[in-house]
Amino acid sequence: MHVVSKSEASRTNPFQETFERLRARRWEQAHTSAKERVARLRKLREAIVARREELYQAMYADFRKPAAEVESTEVLVVLMELDHALKHVAQWMKPRRVPTPLLLAGTRGQVRYEPKGVVLIISPWNYPFQLTLSPLVAAVAAGNCVCIKPSEKTPHTAQVMERLIRDVFDPSEVAVVQGGGAESQALLELPFDHFFFTGGARVGRKVMEAAARHLAGVTLELGGKSPVVVDDTADLKATAERLVFGKFINAGQTCVAPDYVMVPAAREEELLGHLREAIEHAYGKTEEARRASPDFCRMVDDAQFGRVNGLLERSVSQGARVVLGGTVDADSRYIAPTVLADVKPETAIMEEEIFGPVLPVLRYDTLDDAVRFIREGSKPLALYIFSQDNATVERLLADTTAGGTCVNTVVMHLTSAELPFGGVGESGLGNYHGEFGFRTFSHERAVLHQGPLFLLKNFFPPYAGRAGKLGRVASRLFE
Repeated sequence: MHVVSKSEASRTNPFQETFERLRARRWEQAHTSAKERVARLRKLREAIVARREELYQAMYADFRKPAAEVESTEVLVVLMELDHALKHVAQWMKPRRVPTPLLLAGTRGQVRYEPKGVVLIISPWNYPFQLTLSPLVAAVAAGNCVCIKPSEKTPHTAQVMERLIRDVFDPSEVAVVQGGGAESQALLELPFDHFFFTGGARVGRKVMEAAARHLAGVTLELGGKSPVVVDDTADLKATAERLVFGKFINAGQTCVAPDYVMVPAAREEELLGHLREAIEHAYGKTEEARRASPDFCRMVDDAQFGRVNGLLERSVSQGARVVLGGTVDADSRYIAPTVLADVKPETAIMEEEIFGPVLPVLRYDTLDDAVRFIREGSKPLALYIFSQDNATVERLLADTTAGGTCVNTVVMHLTSAELPFGGVGESGLGNYHGEFGFRTFSHERAVLHQGPLFLLKNFFPPYAGRAGKLGRVASRLFE
């Protein structure tokens, strides 16, 4: 039998040495105290604060993301995640005592949280800093060694993150691998203990296949068409303002962006009017003003521009009405904030997650119709409900499923470290943020301590006598 040497493995996979370096540090990292982990996280926090301006410039260079959006949707979210972990990681790490069942009298049980080991984080381009650093915070808090693969679509941001992480962590603790699809595929061939992926379902399936080959843990943060249901009782002005914020921030390139809106037929025109007002207030009253707005992002690359523009053109040719927007500029990868009406289920814009600044509005007659339509689609990452009627809210919560839900707002649930963030079905598997992230990157190890009192000895064989009788008596207690 031929045993593959480390040098041979390195030639086979360009990242084998990186992986081995992390794996060699795995147990030392697992034994770090809460104080040591806090020190690492605090150092990371200080480095982020010091590099704010670099992040602004990098994301503007990558897809003209406004500094204010970088601050609120990237830096602030990560700092909040860090502060929550700094405050609670010592408590999360403590073994948790659990009650003892009657038949195990004389024992004591606990759950211990131990790091998974060496974990891989493959992050996306749409929120390149937040969706890389937030899972990193959880992985470090849990005591893991980490390999990060940022997106090649936002190269300036990826370079800033690599420098930042190199300044904070030893490369045997946290390593960054740059590159595209080939590099990601090579990483998936390595036996990481946990795979954490944020992106689309197509690649998500490949990540899950890799995790299955290695019998490793996996977290998939995907996307989907997140619906909005507006009912007869909703405050339409407030609804429109919040929808415009959630839909058009990052030019719609947000995994939890409202993907389409369902509104009672009798209230459609009123809602459309408020959407127009909200867009004009946010980005300018004319198409020229909106195109020149410093507050509106761009499509990340030509492929993304072409895909969204294609959906828009096909939808209009199929009868969708442009209420506002609809203009594009290929050279600058600009797609105007756009609202479509007269959209039908078979319209092109409803075929896939839009991931761009186009908001379709659909009419419904009864709440049953809205529920049925949502159920017929894949399970979304988010569901948004705008209603002042508690019965309607509870009906929608009970009769649909989604990774997360907001009532009378959008998107904001992912900013809370006290709430799990993740999908269900095609929108994802597993969750993170706060303690949920710590647990995602931890193995919950059951430990049972036997004391001097040992009642179970009475159940040992031979079973012909007392042991058999006791077993029958004990089982009847639970009938």
